[in-house]
Amino acid sequence: MRRIAEFSKTTLIGGLLIVLPLYVAVLLLAKTVGGVVALLSPITNQLPDEVGLRPVLAALILIAICFVAGLAVRTGPGRRAKNELERTLLERIPGYSLIRGLTGRLTGTREDAAFAVALVELEDALVPAFIVEENRDGTYTVFVPSVPTPAAGSIYIMPRARVHRVDVSFATGVSVISKWGTGAGALVEAMQRAR
Repeated sequence: MRRIAEFSKTTLIGGLLIVLPLYVAVLLLAKTVGGVVALLSPITNQLPDEVGLRPVLAALILIAICFVAGLAVRTGPGRRAKNELERTLLERIPGYSLIRGLTGRLTGTREDAAFAVALVELEDALVPAFIVEENRDGTYTVFVPSVPTPAAGSIYIMPRARVHRVDVSFATGVSVISKWGTGAGALVEAMQRAR
């Protein structure tokens, strides 16, 4: 009887760990699509009532706008305008630089020292972290994410000797954290190779 209860409990928890993230992802996607439809409703409301699929048209308009914006920033003047907009406005929004850096690292378009994967020594343990910046005094500012949410965590300023940069991709570091530590052996192996 005890084995049946344990089996039922672990099966239920395993199912929840699959169904809940899917539910949250679908919920967020539906909310995003609803927001886009509401944002573009002044444009789509100009269409005749006989035209169906207004949400689809709204999504297509959004995709076209994103494509045109992407084309514009590939030109010299567009790139300068984007950089100026970021410098004067967007970088003043809390979290913008962090999200831009993380997105660039995930897509592979940014490979600077910021958000490099590291293992840091906290107490008697090695903890996966990301190097935010190297400070003038030789210390590192590191971000230690919470498991399984790599976007939340704690900031530490640590001496260089306790921060071990590992030569793995940013996506690998995020994967280890979001998968509750699965694959952390690759980080340890990379640290040992670096020595």
